[in-house]
Amino acid sequence: MPLPLDQPQSGAELYEGLNSVLQRHGHQAHGLIEVLNHAQQLYGHLSEPLLRHIARQLQLPFSRVQGTASFYHLFRFKAPARHSCLVCTGTACHVLGAAQLLADLRNAAMEELGVELGSVRCIGTCSGAPLVVVDGEVWNHLSSAAVLKRLRELEP
Repeated sequence: MPLPLDQPQSGAELYEGLNSVLQRHGHQAHGLIEVLNHAQQLYGHLSEPLLRHIARQLQLPFSRVQGTASFYHLFRFKAPARHSCLVCTGTACHVLGAAQLLADLRNAAMEELGVELGSVRCIGTCSGAPLVVVDGEVWNHLSSAAVLKRLRELEP
């Protein structure tokens, strides 16, 4: 669970959770990827101020820190959505309306609901088509309206 960043603090206080990993690597550049990984685990994503702090602490150019972080697809630069929703687009789901379901969900205010929308080729439980996976839970045989209703009922 990412740490809250809502209290006004100085950069050193705000990012003190990184001290242990920075010290373990002696504030040296060879620890950059581990520091980035630890930072994302602590804070949920790699913001520009966080990357600048890491650059200062490791005495690296900001461009190198940002370039390294952007090279690896597992690092993210925006806070993750509160919920995830994957629509299955496999054959059975496609035949039973997955494309329309996905289009309807894309047209909905997913960001306002705090939901990150994506698709997956096949979930493997075709008898429940069309399928969506919300926060790891499989929902089946639902219309677009029913999925949206249930998404709106999720805890913020």
